[in-house]
Amino acid sequence: MIWKTVRNEVLIGMLMVALAFVFALNYQLFIVRNNFAPAGISGIATMIEYKTGFSVGYFSLIVNVPLCAAAFFLVNKKFAVRTFTFSLAYSVFLLVLDMADLSSFQYDAQGVDTIFPALIAGSVGGFVYGISFRFNSSTGGIDVVAKYVSKRDPLLNFFWINFTINALIAVASCFVYAEPNAGGAIVYDYKPVCLCMLYCFLSSFVGSAIIKGSKAAYKFFIITPHADEIDREILEKLHHSATRLQGAGAYSGEERDVIVCVVNKRQLVEFKDILKKYENTFAFVETVNETIGNFKRARK
Repeated sequence: MIWKTVRNEVLIGMLMVALAFVFALNYQLFIVRNNFAPAGISGIATMIEYKTGFSVGYFSLIVNVPLCAAAFFLVNKKFAVRTFTFSLAYSVFLLVLDMADLSSFQYDAQGVDTIFPALIAGSVGGFVYGISFRFNSSTGGIDVVAKYVSKRDPLLNFFWINFTINALIAVASCFVYAEPNAGGAIVYDYKPVCLCMLYCFLSSFVGSAIIKGSKAAYKFFIITPHADEIDREILEKLHHSATRLQGAGAYSGEERDVIVCVVNKRQLVEFKDILKKYENTFAFVETVNETIGNFKRARK
């Protein structure tokens, strides 16, 4: 049992290192040359490097060490260790890639089509966010703060807390990337703000979709006089079961069967086709963001 736990943690650690490499490469290829700040600590570090030349890799490491230490006690021990693994690997990869000559591979929009690197970087960033969060980890920095806040108030969505914080970073970038014109007056450029917001929105959207995507489902409440027939079709055609409840009409007092059934997205159309066959059948549906436990197909 202990060996299995250790093996799982090693494999997850290796995954965090791989994700950190993708995250660092994404930063180097699509962000460095296009003068906009991405999300989170990397965004703050990018603006600091732009103004002072202080490396993003070093800044990320300096900030994430105390944040991960705090998360160890305030959030979750596994979350903190896995996040630290990611953050350390990310900083190392950034420093190594800084020394490599990637000029032939970097996307340089030259101030014209900068929306494209922001689209690519935001999508890749969201992928990394989503996968790391699914394994009870994060990319460090603002993610740790958002995780702590969402733990204190579960009704707050992790990714949209992150987005709100990052919106403030986007506003700050307007002032950081401001440059004097020929007359010496400061010109505030709103393009970095728009690109940062686009990056933040995409990364939040993609990350949230990955978290919920594979476990998303639909829950049907079906009130019908044909409960036996519908149950049979669910078993035969969808190959999983349902739950039968007893209900009664508030006005008529007539007893009715209520079927509760959770189906995945691929089964939605087929399930609706089953219900359409039966008269006097009423159903309403709710979106289920995640299913936990024994949500499996019944054996044939």
